[in-house]
Amino acid sequence: MHNPGPDLIDPASIAFQSVLDRLAPTDATVLIVGETGTGKEVVARYLHHHSPRRQQPFLAVNCGALTESLAESELFGHEKGAFTGAAERHQGWFEAAEGGTLLLDEIGELSLPLQVKLLRVLQEREVTRVGSRRPVRVNVRVVAATHVDLASAIRERRFREDLYYRLNVAAVTLPPLRQRREDIPVLASHFLALYARRLGRPLLRLSDESLATLMSWSWPGNIRELENTLHNAVLLSREPLITPRQLRLGPVSGAALPDEEEDLDRFLRQQLRENNGPLYPRVIESLVRNAFELSQGNQMQTAALLGISRNTLRTHLGHLGLIKPRRSLATGGARTSAPTEDGERELRIGYQKFGNLGILKARQSLEAQFADQGVSVLWSEFPAGPQLLYALENHEIDFGTTGDVPPIFAQSTSSALRYVAWEPAAPQSVALLVTGDSPIRTLADLKGKRVAVNKGSNVHYLLLHILDEAGLTSEDVRIVYAPPKYPLTPSDRHAVDAWMMWDPLLSDAEQSGQMRVLANGEGRVSNHQFYLADQQFIRHSADLLHALIDALEQTGRYIDAHRADAADLLAAELGLAPEAVGRALGRRSHQTRRMDLTIIRQQQAIADRFYALGLLPRAIKVRDAVWQE
Repeated sequence: MHNPGPDLIDPASIAFQSVLDRLAPTDATVLIVGETGTGKEVVARYLHHHSPRRQQPFLAVNCGALTESLAESELFGHEKGAFTGAAERHQGWFEAAEGGTLLLDEIGELSLPLQVKLLRVLQEREVTRVGSRRPVRVNVRVVAATHVDLASAIRERRFREDLYYRLNVAAVTLPPLRQRREDIPVLASHFLALYARRLGRPLLRLSDESLATLMSWSWPGNIRELENTLHNAVLLSREPLITPRQLRLGPVSGAALPDEEEDLDRFLRQQLRENNGPLYPRVIESLVRNAFELSQGNQMQTAALLGISRNTLRTHLGHLGLIKPRRSLATGGARTSAPTEDGERELRIGYQKFGNLGILKARQSLEAQFADQGVSVLWSEFPAGPQLLYALENHEIDFGTTGDVPPIFAQSTSSALRYVAWEPAAPQSVALLVTGDSPIRTLADLKGKRVAVNKGSNVHYLLLHILDEAGLTSEDVRIVYAPPKYPLTPSDRHAVDAWMMWDPLLSDAEQSGQMRVLANGEGRVSNHQFYLADQQFIRHSADLLHALIDALEQTGRYIDAHRADAADLLAAELGLAPEAVGRALGRRSHQTRRMDLTIIRQQQAIADRFYALGLLPRAIKVRDAVWQE
């Protein structure tokens, strides 16, 4: 496939592409079926890029990642005041993709009530926002994707048969990588060039033994596993020639590797013959335990490794006792870090890979500090502040960090969060970007344009300032609520006209030369970083909170004194070039500080601005949410 992706040569891929070329120019709903990691989203983008809709948005939503309480609002939108926290009208995914293509990934994970609503949308070509009775017409091509057997799901009453036939207008099955091995050299060259460029390394090549290893491997994780393998090899390689040892796939000799699938089948047959109790729960337990251990307790990474949704993973982890329920309190039943019967406690930290918490996790210094105190540290990664605050409000984590704006939105809905510390402003680390060839040259050129912004984030506040500066309002532009993606594909660049972005993605985008900054936060926003904790957690575990803040202060001093080392640590985690990460780290001081009156007043000014614009359901006093030690 080409644009996006390399030109593939395996007969199975050529035959598959011919089917896609016939489907692409049509408006037919397409169901893509394929194993995890086979590139179902790439196929959907190919259909979009070769369709008459190519100049319109392509948006992808992971149905397995939608929380039950917010899924309908995310898909179909909501009206202002439709529920607690609905401070303004919100476009759903269908409206945001108007005129273009919407990929409903992992469609088999959608709940039955939402399947009913989706069926009506596909039949009537209209959506009804939550809190409204007036339908809104939508012109969107729907592409659905799944790795599960929907026929079995129908028999088990987990998927509606009528929705299946509505989606199955044109079904395509994506062959796994082991069935199109002639594509492996082409894909390997593509990924080597991609990550060498992104990480600022010279172009690498595979030794003959390495290519033989790749061709012999069974690739249970398909193209995603191949990409991760070569990404890791680029990170590890210090020579221009990649050896089998750096691939970390198995024996390092040039001999052909055993067929992993046959080995697995042989092992399972042996276990079934021996009949040592029910096999299925033992296999599932082993899979989940090992994936959880390899992911160092990160639930999002574990779910991705297993190819299941995070909700499904949490169910397995709960059954296995790998995540422990907290004691319920009389006040609302919130979980806390009070000691369990065996005297152990947990500290659940929500983090983004960039910043003090990312370094703290990479260095494992907190785990070492708590090793003899019976405290387990559990890390959960989040793409941005609003998502992290949602987890904090729902007591899924105890502690986390965000920018100025997300906690204001959370406090306005009576969240039990508490401000505990902050880091100095870094206005250069947030910006509005356009592509290098964009006709947008001034802020006034934004009128009527589509701007992507992560709702309720720091960049949301910056966007308001930018529009105000240009004499525009949010009604003068078309705001698409979506987190930034990088690297941006051609379809992504056509999806919107401008992106609101923050570090380290901002620094990486600038360094790539493919995008330019139209306006950053200087003179417009402060962009502080705040550390927040759950009120119940503070009440029962203030000792852990004090220790955590002390560790963050030490980490901040380490970053400022050893920036190159810190950049190397984070670059490996983020998959970005160390130069881009170092540039991002250099834009801010990482010295963690306790809350004081000056920072409270600055945060209050932001809250007042949002309330005056009608974006908050009620006025708030930031001081009410500050931890009183």
